[in-house]
Order: sequence, then structure tokens, then C-alpha cells
Amino acid sequence: MRVRVLVEAPQHSGLTGPLNYLAHQLLLPGTVVRVPLGRRTVTGVVWDALADEAAQAWDLAQLKPVIEVLPDLPPLPLAWRQLIKFASAYYQRGLGEMAMMVLPPELRQLDAVQWARRFKRLNKALAQPADAVDAPEALPELTPEQQVVLDALAPPASLLPSPGGGAAAPSSTFLLWGSTGSGKTEVYLRQADRALQAGRQVLLMVPEINLTPQLEARVAARFAGRHIVSLHSGLTPAQRLRNWMLAHLGLADIVLGTRLAVFTPMPRLGLVVVDEEHDPSYKQQDGARYSARDLAVYRGLLEKVPVILGSATPSLETWFNALPVADGGAGRYQRLTMPSRVGQGSMPRVRRLDLSREPKPRPGQEAPPLAQALLDAIAERIERGEQSLVLLNRRGYAPVLQCSDCGWKSECPQCSAWRVFHKVDRTLRCHHCGLTDRVPRACPNCGNLDIHPVGRGTEKLEEQLAQALPAARVGRIDADVTKLKGALEDKLASVHAGEVDILVGTQMVAKGHDFRRITLVAAVNPDAALFASDFRAAERQFALLLQAAGRAGRDASVAHSSEMWVQTWHPDHPLYAALARYDYESFARQQLKERQSAGLPPYAHLAMLRAEGKTQEAAQGFLEDAAKLVEELAAELGGILLYPPVPTAVQRVANIERAQMLIEADSRPALQRLLSRSTETWLALAQQHRPRGLVRWAVDVDPLAI
Repeated sequence: MRVRVLVEAPQHSGLTGPLNYLAHQLLLPGTVVRVPLGRRTVTGVVWDALADEAAQAWDLAQLKPVIEVLPDLPPLPLAWRQLIKFASAYYQRGLGEMAMMVLPPELRQLDAVQWARRFKRLNKALAQPADAVDAPEALPELTPEQQVVLDALAPPASLLPSPGGGAAAPSSTFLLWGSTGSGKTEVYLRQADRALQAGRQVLLMVPEINLTPQLEARVAARFAGRHIVSLHSGLTPAQRLRNWMLAHLGLADIVLGTRLAVFTPMPRLGLVVVDEEHDPSYKQQDGARYSARDLAVYRGLLEKVPVILGSATPSLETWFNALPVADGGAGRYQRLTMPSRVGQGSMPRVRRLDLSREPKPRPGQEAPPLAQALLDAIAERIERGEQSLVLLNRRGYAPVLQCSDCGWKSECPQCSAWRVFHKVDRTLRCHHCGLTDRVPRACPNCGNLDIHPVGRGTEKLEEQLAQALPAARVGRIDADVTKLKGALEDKLASVHAGEVDILVGTQMVAKGHDFRRITLVAAVNPDAALFASDFRAAERQFALLLQAAGRAGRDASVAHSSEMWVQTWHPDHPLYAALARYDYESFARQQLKERQSAGLPPYAHLAMLRAEGKTQEAAQGFLEDAAKLVEELAAELGGILLYPPVPTAVQRVANIERAQMLIEADSRPALQRLLSRSTETWLALAQQHRPRGLVRWAVDVDPLAI
């Protein structure tokens, strides 16, 4: 019989759908097979098969046969294939590319013999007697708000899923809007327990890898004796394949993962949780640019399971979907609120420190790391045995080195960006292309020995705080000091053990962590986002600052004295005013009003056509021709605006010029029709532009950054 198989093929090949092969046995859709593709043998997924009557219309002798089937591997389920089909169509990527991308890399490399050995080892490991199970931890007492939320999440008893199948709970998406420290994680765990008791599996998603081990430990303590696996890019290929298999076979009860985990096949799925749903990490930024949060909602609809989106600062799109229609929203989600912290602890008092009133440094003197009032407040915390968190979302020692004579700056020769000075190893590093050089002894232009750092990063702030407060134990957590395996866990353990008085960190420490001893949080340089060109900058900055504030006063006994300091040149800015009141609702209302008047999401729908070329002219030339090809179609569909091509904010990266063209539509269906009918045309156009210097191009649906 003839079967159609999805394989991974380059985008420029035009092979975006299933390919035809000859099968000498019945192969169910979803079966993983090995097939010939050109001179190679590749892994593929059987998409569907044709009956004998339909197959007779083909000359089967001309088809290449399926080489082998991976034994003992159950077919990928229908819901998984439907999710892949939707993601492929919505994000304008080939079916084969999308299907192969989400499978474990090692699975795609194994032949039948190798897979049989791997499967045998997995079964042998599962046959080993389980370790002694610790007594389950005592459940904390629920707050009244948590109980109300859990009552709203509980499906009617008649609709509870059973282990052997049967009626499923009504599909629904919930926004759990709870302040930092309100106990959202406890709600996740209680609702997960309900699903597990009903014989179902749970998918719990977090935005970043550094949050996974902490949450994994808490989940393991709560669900002792249950199979819990994690899925993220920090795992080895063998670990990732093993955990994926446990989920696919239905042996894993709980899957903890980052954005790629949304594609994990789970035959008994009963609950999906997306923690910190507003986080931009859920959006893939290369290849298939999918949003894991949005796909989680779609998966919940497909499999008729509840989806919980949790956040203290929901994205405006989610907030709009959770607003009732009567209030100007879409009314698609049910909003559940938990405004109070566990233990009735208050949120930190927000203090806005006006830098314009601070003494100016004398000529030749460097400005102090923090205002004196803030340094005094931190010193008081140290005397009381409490900890402080200083947030600066810029790693390295200084953003740039500069010559005081000729004005030379440490520009990256490959990018339109500066190379950052890292003092710890005396290097200049480009955070875009990775180019690293030793710091020159003198100015490369004029030979002047006086080249000095300009600006401040976390490395310099750590050094300055240690000088300003010599008795303090200063620690730092950012991407530079947590590269090695286990480094992050060691750093966090030292903070939890009270071995650090002042923690300097980037946004990676501002969310998700439960620091019980921190009573003061300070934001050092938050003003940069206030006037950024990206329309989402204010939303992200408000979320970051509120999440950072939530690290203080987690212990209810000291919450009343906790503080959030904002060191700013614009203390009267509406964003800081809303932050001081912890009034996300009014902030979101004002932002939505501005978005509506400007015709921006969620009131409009965007796609970005991106191009990269050897020259800026090559990149923009492709985009200009692409716009001309679809002008008539855009006019026919109506309500679609094609903006002129422009360079990206960082125009050149690794000697590749980048440009973009924004497509705006009044309705999502119109935008999808335009993209689906244009992609093949643009693919042919790209082939014509490659000799002119075009390197690559891509469509980004629902872009996060403009």
C-alpha cells in the first residue's frame, strides 16, 4: 500500500508536506519509520495511508519502500498529529519540519536495531525495584482565596475523567491572576493531584530552565512515588529521549518542561498548566516561531482538558481574552483572582528615589552604584540579618569601552552593536554573535593608554557594592556565573542558606524564586524601557519590576517591613505610579486603551516577514518584491496593511544584514489567508534573490518584538 510519510526537508526544497512511500505491511498513522530520502536514510512519521483502490492510481513500482519501522514504539496519537498540523499551518512552516523538530534529536538518529537496544535498557531500568518512598509531606492549609479558586476549577463529579477513558471534563481555559506570593503553585499542585487521582497525566510548563529544578524538587516532595520527568534543553540527548518516552508510553505522571514540552505526546493528559504565562521565553525566536502558551491553549481545546494560565502580570493578550465582553474584552477565558499573599503578608512598600535630586559627582568622579539613601537602607537590612536583592538587567562589567582621546568604542566588527567588557577574564564579548577578544592594552586607533569602561553591568555593580559596603557579603547571579552545570543550584543554595547579604542579578532572579530572607529589592536602571520603540516595552518592564518586588517579604513575619526601591530619573511616570499601588488592573486598562487607539494587538493581528542578506540592499530588496507580489491579494482580502521594509533594531549580526516588513490585519483569518496563499510565492521569489545576496527569510506570526 502507499503511505504518506513526513520527513524533515530544507525549506528551500519545497517539500513541505508528506512524501509517498511503499509499505509492505499495515502502518498506522503516527508510526515512526526509517525511509530513504535522496542518498540518505532518515526518520519519518507516517501521516496517513491510502486504501488499495486509491493506491492503484499510482505506479507503486516507482515508489521507494519504507526501510524499517522502529519496534515497540507506539504510534504518535491523533491529538499530537492535529497539534502539529495546526502549528504548521498557523506559523507557516512545513509539516515535516514541525513534526521532526519537536521529536527528541536522538530518536531521529536511531535505526531499528539501535532503538531496540535503547528500548530494552529502558524496560530494564523500569523493572528495577523502586526506591523507598518518603512519607508524603503535610499539605499546607489553604487560604480562603485558594479554596475559592480550586472550587471553581473542580469539574462536576459526573464529568471527571476515569483512568480507562470515558467522559472528559469540559474544555476550558482559566487565567489564574494572583499576586506574587499568593500561592499559585499550591493551586497547581492541588489541581494536579485531582488529575492524578483520576488516572490522568499532568503537563506543567515553566518559562526558563533555571526554574525547573526548583519546581521539580517541590513537585517530587508533594507527589512521592509518582513518575515525574522534566523536558528542557539542559538535558543530555539520552535523558531527553528517556523522559519523552516515559511520557509517550503513559508511564510519566507529571511532565515538567519549558516551551518545547507543549508538543510532548501524553496519552492520558488531564491538565495543562502554564506558569508565568506572560514570559516571552514561551515564544520561539528562530526556526518555527511558535508560542508555546498559545499552543497549550489550543491543545487543551483539542484534548478537552483544562488549561491554567498563571501570572501576577498577565500578558495583555491573555488579559483581554479573560475580560468579559461587557468590559470590552473577548470573554474567552475565565479569570480567577488571588490578590492576597499567603499569611496575609503585605506587598513591599514601593519607594521611588528621584535621581535628579541626588548630588552630582564631581568632574572625573564616577557616580556611586546606588543613591546614599538606598545604600543606608541596605546597610540596615544587613545589620538585622536580612538580605537585599539589587536588580540590574545588564550583565558584564560595562556595556562598552571608550578611548578618552579619539572617542574609539569597543564596536563589534561583525555586528552593529558594542562588545561588552567583562573584567573577570579581561575580555570584550559580543552578546549577539559571541565574538570574544582580549581587552587591548591601548586604543587601537590612536594608541592612547587611557581606555575606560562606560556604563555599568552586574559585574561592576557587584564590585562597587563590595567597596561601598565592605562588611557585606555580595553575590551575583547572571548568565555569566551560571554557565557550568550545577552552578545555578549552588548559587541559589548559598542565598537560601543566608550566606549572601546582597544579591546582584539580572531578570533570571526576579521571578519564580522563593527567597525567604530577602526584605529589600532595588531596581537600579529601569528607565531604559520607558521610551523604547517596542510597543510591548512598558508591559514587560511593569511585569519585571512587579515580579522583582515579589521576591521581597515572602515570609509573612517580615512582609510588613519589606520594601521595593526604584532608582529613577522619572519618578512620576505612570508606570511607576501603577507599580507603587500594585494596580495591574488600571495599568492594563490604560495600555489596552492605547493599543486600541493605535490599532495594535490584541485589537489587530501582526506578522513579520524577516529577511537576512549579505547586504542591507539584498535583504530589503527581497522584502520589497515580496510586498509587490501580495499587494493585490491584500487589497482583495481587505483590512490588511503592508508596511515598508526597514532594518531591524540590531541591523547587522555576524556580518549578516537583517531587515523586516510588518504586516498588519484587522482579523486573524484574513492574515492567515494572506500568509497561506503567499508563502509558496515567497519561496519561489527567495530562489530568485539568492544570487543577489539573500541568505534566509522567515515569517514570524504574532511577533513579540518589533
